[in-house]
Amino acid sequence: MSEGEKMFHNEVDELNRSLQKGDEKKAEEVFHRPLEQQNNLDSRWYKAKLQFITIDEKTQKEKRSAVVYLVQATSLDNAVQNINTVMQGTMIDYEKSNIAETKIMDVFEYAQDNAAELMGRMAEELKDRSKTVEEIVDKYVKAATPELRQQLIDKLTAMRENGEIPQK
Repeated sequence: MSEGEKMFHNEVDELNRSLQKGDEKKAEEVFHRPLEQQNNLDSRWYKAKLQFITIDEKTQKEKRSAVVYLVQATSLDNAVQNINTVMQGTMIDYEKSNIAETKIMDVFEYAQDNAAELMGRMAEELKDRSKTVEEIVDKYVKAATPELRQQLIDKLTAMRENGEIPQK
């Protein structure tokens, strides 16, 4: 087990202990704590292309959606393990189609606080009954997981059906 994996397991153990004690504040702190040491050990970035596999309900045919992720790891094998660790917590069927090391040295996350603005724009388009909810979601959300896409569709459909969005 690599040093990064040991640190990760220690963080998970600390998180589980906090949850078992009922200390939600401590658990949240542990969950959001940056893994500075692990980030120093996992110094390479890999581009991983995954194919999410879904079944079209109407045609009963398999549909694949390509998604590209950046994965931080110490080696190609470790990148594959990191992908498997993250994906095992989901119910998405997927295949790894390509994983390659990049020349990327560091990544700075850009936290977008405009989710409400995005929902507002989608809600505005819901007023136009000539567009389907799926068309609206696909227009604004290009790289969503199938689950997130479906959640948005369900939320916007409910808003339209409940009359929360007045018609044009």
